[in-house]
Amino acid sequence: MKKLSTSPEFPANLFQLDNGLTVIHQNMPATPVAVVDVWVKAGAANEPDAWSGMAHFLEHTIFRGTEKLQPGEFDQVIEDQGGFANAATSHDYAHFFITSAADLLPTMLPSLADLLLHASIPDEEFYIERDVVTEEIRQADDDPDWLMFQTLLETIYPHHPYGRSVLGKPDLLQQRSPEQMRQFHHTYYQPDNMTVAIVGGIEEDKALSLVEENFQDFPTPTESPRNPAMSALPLDRIRRTELRMPRLEHARLSMGWLGTGVRNMHDAYGLDLISAILSEGRSSRLVRHLRESKGLVHEIGSQFTLQKESSLLTIHAWLDPENLEIVEKEICRCIEQIQFWGVTPIELARAKRLLCNDYAFSTETPSQLAGLYGYYQTITTAEQAIAYPEQIQSFTPAELQRIAIDYLSCSGYAVAVLKPTTVWEE
Repeated sequence: MKKLSTSPEFPANLFQLDNGLTVIHQNMPATPVAVVDVWVKAGAANEPDAWSGMAHFLEHTIFRGTEKLQPGEFDQVIEDQGGFANAATSHDYAHFFITSAADLLPTMLPSLADLLLHASIPDEEFYIERDVVTEEIRQADDDPDWLMFQTLLETIYPHHPYGRSVLGKPDLLQQRSPEQMRQFHHTYYQPDNMTVAIVGGIEEDKALSLVEENFQDFPTPTESPRNPAMSALPLDRIRRTELRMPRLEHARLSMGWLGTGVRNMHDAYGLDLISAILSEGRSSRLVRHLRESKGLVHEIGSQFTLQKESSLLTIHAWLDPENLEIVEKEICRCIEQIQFWGVTPIELARAKRLLCNDYAFSTETPSQLAGLYGYYQTITTAEQAIAYPEQIQSFTPAELQRIAIDYLSCSGYAVAVLKPTTVWEE
């Protein structure tokens, strides 16, 4: 094992085991809780098109047991000790975490490691879980907001894995086999592809000893089909998609712009600031102008999403169908105002304060910190996790104006519209 060098400001310690596994540890002696969050570079972006949904499907099926653990036994082990476990999958990662009393972590961590390294993926459990995932997809397809966001992603990324649903499609999942899932698992659930973050009331020596003891016997690597190297194509025109849904109370308008990925974190954080200036709170530009002043929307908000290969700024509005065209134009006009005139010092200071406060509130607990460190280590480096407030505070109005010009073109963006089905169409 070797300790990896970090900046003096980084509050955790990074280690690399001899097998290549990365471990992040931060001792918080004042808390009796410990969190283990295991991050794997095995998200939906790693799937070839034909295997769409495999990463999320595997997240489900991993919990169906090993040679040592019967289906459902892992949950019983965790719950009997008063702990909590969960998992999630995105395009860039899958992660699995447990929260427990610090002194009980030695009784829980072996079961989590056993699931991740030795998931047996028996045929019968594969087919049971496939039905569960298929039902989850059907429920998502009935959610207008999820459907809108997914449609927008497909419009922004027509030839990139980021445009595919993390959940996959039922017809493609029906074509997959337990053996293919085992192959995917053995390809990506390897030590050099994994980070274990431990934060809480557990000392470093004990934490490292637990990880070394339980994360050693990895499966023999195999080779799964992989995506060809690709990058998101620039939005050089307005890409538009329109959908209709019955029994919809309000129309939806979603607009999206591509930003830089982790290769230029400074500009990515600038887009986060612009997002806050546009729609964070009643005094933000879009909320004040389109909802409070003109009454053109019922709700409006924007979201910044940092991803490994390209970040994303999206704006979503809930509105009456007859206002769709004018609201889209007004959103573009607000963006152009930032491009031509910049932002005021007052609104920039307000946005900085909001984002830095949100960051402070989201880095208080062991669970939040373990997730933050693991996420950043998976898409870039863990040290980037603490750079956010300083980066946000460094921006000037001129820099934000330049970023708005560089990334938020009003002649090149994606737009998705969801309208209620009319009576005669039903």
